[in-house]
Amino acid sequence: MNIWMGPGLLPAAGLHDELAGCEGLLCLLTDRIDASLIEANPQLRFIASMSVGVDHIDVKAATARGIVVGNTPGVLVETTADASFALLLAAARRLVEADRFVRGGHWRVENAWSPEFFTGKDVAGATLGIVGLGEVGQAVARRAAGFGMKVLAWNRTPRNVPGVEAVELDELLAASDFVSINLALGEETRNLIDERRLALMKRDAVLVNTSRGGIVDEQALADALSHDRLAAAGLDVFEREPVPEDHPLLSLPNVVATPHIGSATEATRIKMADMAALNMLEALRGEPMPHCVNPEVYPS
Repeated sequence: MNIWMGPGLLPAAGLHDELAGCEGLLCLLTDRIDASLIEANPQLRFIASMSVGVDHIDVKAATARGIVVGNTPGVLVETTADASFALLLAAARRLVEADRFVRGGHWRVENAWSPEFFTGKDVAGATLGIVGLGEVGQAVARRAAGFGMKVLAWNRTPRNVPGVEAVELDELLAASDFVSINLALGEETRNLIDERRLALMKRDAVLVNTSRGGIVDEQALADALSHDRLAAAGLDVFEREPVPEDHPLLSLPNVVATPHIGSATEATRIKMADMAALNMLEALRGEPMPHCVNPEVYPS
């Protein structure tokens, strides 16, 4: 058994070396499990990821090899929805900007206050558009109900949810004051929110993404935010993580950025670790994983 104890994340070359001779892998979303890594380890039988999304794993390549892949669904739904709404509120009310203003001594030095001082957007009674009406999207909708928001939603597969109006994606973007991205990253959703679709949004709208980087075209988003074509964004995820220090989004005052912490509560992370470990233990015993993303690898 090989266990990476740090410091930091396990580099790709280190993962390649550590995995040699192993039958199974318990990994994180920061570990890139691509086809070449899978091909280089013919003894590999299972991959258990401590994550819901598995876009860091080449599931198609794993399935072709008969390698079962497990994840940790369901357990982080409410926690991630909390994070989505926290980013929504922080971006709407410019909380991070205001915090920097106070900590930088500007409030004291400038003695600044006026009727328009740090004005933001009202959340109560506004229209929220949810892109992806899975479990997390539905949990975000429940929180929106407490703020008296009108909720629109688009889902790749039509889904009826009480209190939520299903609309086409372009209509949702054009009508919403806030847009929350809550769907998985895949070939169909990569750059789903591109330059054309960002241009459909209201100039004073706020975009929130707690699902995966790559769903939103980040350069197009930075352009829209820096040219007053969009009011603000709250981002927990980026296409490249850790996000580079010179990323254009990080230089904008109207962006609230967090380091992929949507599921980061102690209770949720413990549950995720338990689920990933259970997937691993069942695979080691030769039993089906309780939470498997490619069950077709098992004999019928």
